[in-house]
Amino acid sequence: MLIDSHAHLDDRRFDRDRDRIIKDLENNGIELVINIGADLKSSIASVSLAEKYPNIYATVGVHPHSAKDMDEASLEILRSLAKRDKVVAIGEIGLDFYYDNSPRDDQRKWFKEQLKLAKELNLPVVIHSRDAQQETFDILKEAQDGSLRGVLHCYSGSKEMAMEYIKLGFYISIAGPVTFKNARVLKEVAKAVPLDKLLVETDCPYLAPEPHRGKRNEPVYVKYVAGTIADIKGISFEELAKATNRNTKELFGIL
Repeated sequence: MLIDSHAHLDDRRFDRDRDRIIKDLENNGIELVINIGADLKSSIASVSLAEKYPNIYATVGVHPHSAKDMDEASLEILRSLAKRDKVVAIGEIGLDFYYDNSPRDDQRKWFKEQLKLAKELNLPVVIHSRDAQQETFDILKEAQDGSLRGVLHCYSGSKEMAMEYIKLGFYISIAGPVTFKNARVLKEVAKAVPLDKLLVETDCPYLAPEPHRGKRNEPVYVKYVAGTIADIKGISFEELAKATNRNTKELFGIL
């Protein structure tokens, strides 16, 4: 059994078969799914899914793409949502200097504010970082007072930076691109990250792994991610699954 540590099952691309997919998870070898908030609407939807299905947990947060829409009232809504029973983290939050859908100063401000919220509520964080690895690291390092914990989701940086994040107290989560033939750097990361600091995810409906690349991604496809990493590390699928499940439950406080 695997855990998909990062999914967006509230996405409209699951509207026609969401209920079936979630109800079939266990039969398809998926124990749990962490459904991720990316703005206020998806955070509310994520909480609703978690409260409806026993095998779904939620995070709430505002992605850097939507940072331009945030204000103090938004932060208060997140604070209220984060206190619900099945909410296990603040996220996904961070910086995205690839698309720059929000002004960078807005991204920085609300990233820092949501980190403060996570520490206030003693919740881990789910971090999005694209083309902003050094600045993301610097902000996390500045915020780290011994209480901050979390995961770099869909990690796309270097092996060296991954090791720095781990020293800072973070996990590294690897998604579908590790299965791509040209993913040399990510395969190096997968080999280097200690087994006790590793999570696996789909980021569905995005980033479907081989052999489903280009199609809608689903939680069940996390098995391709896990299998590829197990091969890279030279360990069994079962050992990889056991470790990543344990890590995910430990990070998110799931008993």
